Amino acid sequence: MINLIYNEMVKLTGKRRLLVVTLIIGILISLFTYAQYRQAEENRKRFGDIDWRTALEQRIANWENRLTNPRTTEESRQSLEIRIAQQRYYLDHDINPSEPGAPTFARGFVENSINLLLPLMVMVVAADLVSSEHSSGTMKVLLTRPVRRWRILLSKYLALLLSVSFIITLFGLLSTVISGLVFGFQGWTAPVLTGFSVSGGQLDSSGVRMVPQWQFILMALGLAWFVSVVVATITFMLSVLVRSTAAVMGIMLACLIAGTILNAMVASWESAKYLFMVNLQLIDYLEDAAPPIAGMSLGSSLLVLSVWGAAALVISFAAFTGRDVY
Repeated sequence: MINLIYNEMVKLTGKRRLLVVTLIIGILISLFTYAQYRQAEENRKRFGDIDWRTALEQRIANWENRLTNPRTTEESRQSLEIRIAQQRYYLDHDINPSEPGAPTFARGFVENSINLLLPLMVMVVAADLVSSEHSSGTMKVLLTRPVRRWRILLSKYLALLLSVSFIITLFGLLSTVISGLVFGFQGWTAPVLTGFSVSGGQLDSSGVRMVPQWQFILMALGLAWFVSVVVATITFMLSVLVRSTAAVMGIMLACLIAGTILNAMVASWESAKYLFMVNLQLIDYLEDAAPPIAGMSLGSSLLVLSVWGAAALVISFAAFTGRDVY
């Protein structure tokens, strides 16, 4: 099995997919770091060195103005009220939710990347693991070896898991190092609040606890790894079922984009909470109390994604071991 996994990793590195993913992540992190630096400089020119409490109070005032706007929908109004209550909790307990530095950038970047950017990166690696073997004609040669089919597919899947782990680790390291060179590396022990919940449409802070920012980042990266594994497994299944790599990437791209749209539109569609792409934003549960659909929680989203991943894996092995190769 080790030799089979090594062979698959050699194939992946030979296609330079991991190198392409590394370059894309590095370039995007550099662009976002520069954009945030320019925004900080612009704010400093316009407002001077504003205390974080003043900036947070201004943000709360802007949200309160939106509440008075008659065009604000009821769902948006409820979300704003919860966010205002959360930020007031930070003010009352003298906690800066945006402590400057590389840790804050890394935390924000992984939060905004978990439902689209990271899944796209793992999709690039997973889309042609099996389908490319059919299109290039190497699948017949591979199956002539005295190795059971399930072992061949398992080695491909384990190589995929190693690749996903590499991408998440690289993502965390690059976002920390590149942003740290610009903003500094302070703020690792800054407190972050987690454990907010909603009860009867009201913010419940009884379960709130403070964790150091480094621990929160590790928690966020762990959830990002889980989401990436599920997306990679579903893409892996499509690579087994569909022999065209372009078709696999098209299907997954449509699903991921649909998920970002549905998150803003499915508040009244309760059944949508069973779709995997609606459950990708797991990090929001750590600090944001407003789920896309009422009744959703971290536990329910983890369960839904686990079922999707397990079903995709079973279908992959059943289809690969049972279908004819021609």
